[in-house]
Amino acid sequence: MSARDAGPAGGRRVAAPAAEPVAGWRRGFVLGALALGAGVVFGRAFQLQVIDQDFLAREGDKRSIRTMTIPAHRGAIVDRRGEPLALSAPVESLWAVPQALLDSPQHVDAVARLLGRKPAEFRKFLEARAERKFVYISDPLSPGEAKRVLALGAPGVFSDPSYARYYPAGEVAGQLVGFCGRDGAGLEGMEKAQESILAGRQGSRRVIRDRAGHIVEDNLEYTEAQSGEDVQLTIDLRIQYLAYRELKNAVLEHKAKGGTIVIADSATGDILAVASQPGFNPNNPGERKPPGTRNRAIVDSFEPGSTAKPLLISEALELGLFQPTSVVDTGAGTLKVGALTVRDVHPGGVMDLAKILAKSSNVGAAKIGLTLGPEAVWTGFQRFGIAEPIYTGFPGEASSVLRHYNEWGQIATATASYGYGWSVTALHLVRAYAALANDGLMPQLRLIKNARPVPPQRAISANTAREVRRMLETVVAPGGSATRAAIQGYKVAGKTGTARKLSDTGVYDPNRHQALFVGMVPAERPRLVGLVVIDEPGEGAYYGGLVAAPVFASAMQGAARLLQISPDGTGTPDLAPPTASRTTVALPAPGPAAPTQHAALVKVAEPHL
Repeated sequence: MSARDAGPAGGRRVAAPAAEPVAGWRRGFVLGALALGAGVVFGRAFQLQVIDQDFLAREGDKRSIRTMTIPAHRGAIVDRRGEPLALSAPVESLWAVPQALLDSPQHVDAVARLLGRKPAEFRKFLEARAERKFVYISDPLSPGEAKRVLALGAPGVFSDPSYARYYPAGEVAGQLVGFCGRDGAGLEGMEKAQESILAGRQGSRRVIRDRAGHIVEDNLEYTEAQSGEDVQLTIDLRIQYLAYRELKNAVLEHKAKGGTIVIADSATGDILAVASQPGFNPNNPGERKPPGTRNRAIVDSFEPGSTAKPLLISEALELGLFQPTSVVDTGAGTLKVGALTVRDVHPGGVMDLAKILAKSSNVGAAKIGLTLGPEAVWTGFQRFGIAEPIYTGFPGEASSVLRHYNEWGQIATATASYGYGWSVTALHLVRAYAALANDGLMPQLRLIKNARPVPPQRAISANTAREVRRMLETVVAPGGSATRAAIQGYKVAGKTGTARKLSDTGVYDPNRHQALFVGMVPAERPRLVGLVVIDEPGEGAYYGGLVAAPVFASAMQGAARLLQISPDGTGTPDLAPPTASRTTVALPAPGPAAPTQHAALVKVAEPHL
């Protein structure tokens, strides 16, 4: 054995076996797998970097870039003298990412204390919403209050700047002005009606936030917010306050279901005050619900009762079928018309037209109406705009109901003559009496000071209007049905009404009434027209002359003195120049009519005063 064959220990060395060659299919499989993997990687990279680049960039922006809304300053609502009725103040609403705040227990307690909340309840509030990424944790706060909370540095707590609406007049003008929701949009009243004018246009800015929600860059894009325009109403806040106070006191005194009051400039049609009861304070969200939010003067209708009699007599004079000196024999105060018996509370025998109004004779009015006939009675009411829209721009404005005379028989003609079987709104009645006050020219009522003026329309002749006004003075004079409407130093012309209300069964309820008075001051040259309605007075008297007339006297006396109207009517109710306004107002068509109290058939004779 040679030395090469010997091992280190002298043993024999074994020769290593020869390596087997790699099979060709294995080499191909490995190379193919590597090539396929490389192709997938390069293909995916191509897709991400080229094909889906824009999509992925947008998705990335969604997770880091935010578009923040910049709220627009809402325009103010002011009265005719520039006194604020609705204003916007800057506020901040705090919000949180619940889980981020819960992860820092010491901040949960600190935030709760500054927000005036119990820590345990606040923690439960957050835990119940832990899966959310956004939840409001406060009502709108003043910037100073929000700053104190944010200064804690609590994780996941942020603020949204906005504006809160404040109503300086409170419940006095609440139903007219309305209110806004949490998003700042108008929900009721003029806030809703003039939303497009008041709202302005929101701005925006794009910012980059880190994963904790903090803004790290905010100079990407910026669109400036455009402030809303102011809206000026025809209301005089001083008169509005007087009217609201007198109405509320009367409703409380008589334990009534509700009430309405309207005062207007008889020449221009400007509504100086409009209020109803029950009311609400728009600054208190808890009170923003019916019936307090319902502006009865505009959205409700009712049967006018005896307040319709001057309109009937105006038509009788216009047609020449009656003269101011004409007399009507009312007999013993009853009149049979088919199945209907018309009765007077105070029988007066033979009466002239003035006495028919002064004593509010239903029999006299029915006889005049039957003499004129259904078409003339219907036409007479139409002259005063009954059944025409008012178009004040207030949302939900009701329509009156006046059936065509073709549907009238003898009973309907008689009852319509003293104000039953058809309905009006408070504004319709005020506009009709404004025509009597304005020598037959009926102005268009308006709530918006800058609304396009509409020329008055001729309802009746000036002579007829003056004759009827002279007759209406006897209603307030001693011996008339409304002596409590008298105002010291002024002559007053007006008319009472006491209308029974329909029951659920469709007949008139003898225990439910509406007491009305509508009139003008001063009688010779009227400058103001006013209407008072007390709905279902439940304490003591219920006649219009006893319940509604005193409210009219108190409110109109205060209004005349505030406006410095002289007893002969030479003063002006618009002494203060209107505040300049940039507003351009588009008046919308009125909304659906509210339900009316309307009877197709009168089943019970009604007393009126």
